[in-house]
Amino acid sequence: MACLLVIEASPRFENSTSRILTAQFVEKWTRAHPNASIVVRDLVRSNLKFVDLPWIRASFTPPDQLSPDLAAALTTSNTLIDEIVAADHIVIGTPMYNFSIPAVLKAYIDQIVRLGVTVSMAYEGMLKNKKATVILSTGGDFSPGAPFEAANVATAYLKQILGFIGITDVNVVLAGKTLTVDQGQTTLVDFVKQFDGAISAAAA
Repeated sequence: MACLLVIEASPRFENSTSRILTAQFVEKWTRAHPNASIVVRDLVRSNLKFVDLPWIRASFTPPDQLSPDLAAALTTSNTLIDEIVAADHIVIGTPMYNFSIPAVLKAYIDQIVRLGVTVSMAYEGMLKNKKATVILSTGGDFSPGAPFEAANVATAYLKQILGFIGITDVNVVLAGKTLTVDQGQTTLVDFVKQFDGAISAAAA
């Protein structure tokens, strides 16, 4: 049975463009995979800790040598890794913050990128044969040919880090110019309609 892992990173909830588009993706993906399971990881509500010294010590300690305290430091990481290992397709819905990704998403990434677990000791990604879709909402215009295209660090970073853990089949839906909604130039309903084709193709 196919499994979809849904990762949400926007704190705007019902007013979030990325969450609305991600929900549409999930609906379309579910139609194509009617017997699939859906796992949702809401990073805003998860209150993930940043990587700290106990985590670092634990991640570089052989599993059979972990003290109870060090083992506990990896509990969250193990849960998140189990989720992504079980998934066939991962969809990440996130806004762009200052050309990159929100801190909650970076905290998640730091928890799941672990040597010997998701990356081999030879630095080869271990999560093979998975697909990922990134739905990236941006206030400005970062589309191909736009003046700020090269400033879009988020897309390049997410492709690089997903590839590092073995997920190389990555499709990015760039939902740009959300400021037109905030400034009243268009409605949220009309704004998301323009990405229906891209979302449908990604979910197919």
